[in-house]
Amino acid sequence: MATNEITTILGKGSSFDGKLTFEGAVRIDGVFSGEIDTKGTLMIGETAEVKAKIHASNIIIEGLIRGEIVAANSLEIHETARVYGNLLSPTLMIQKGAIFEGNCRMDSSGGAREADKPKIALAESE
Repeated sequence: MATNEITTILGKGSSFDGKLTFEGAVRIDGVFSGEIDTKGTLMIGETAEVKAKIHASNIIIEGLIRGEIVAANSLEIHETARVYGNLLSPTLMIQKGAIFEGNCRMDSSGGAREADKPKIALAESE
């Protein structure tokens, strides 16, 4: 299976509250609240509203996200994204037009150590 091959979609108009674990790649276009933990790729679509603690290998953000974000390999914040929270990733790309409010730490360990994960209190959604 290719790294970018999406295996599951949480579609626009759907909502999920809880813990999500998966292999491969998942795209969220709906509302998600909780925790995401994977060695795969997570894509947050333009219509997504996510409030979560996230630990994934690769993360691509196009929508709204509030929380703690740890990417083991790479983190991309696209121009339509609104990100509120702390970031930890060895590589980071933020496109012009994106909104990012929080703290960022680039660490070559890729967030492998639990003690290095940023700790924040999740903000209430607006």
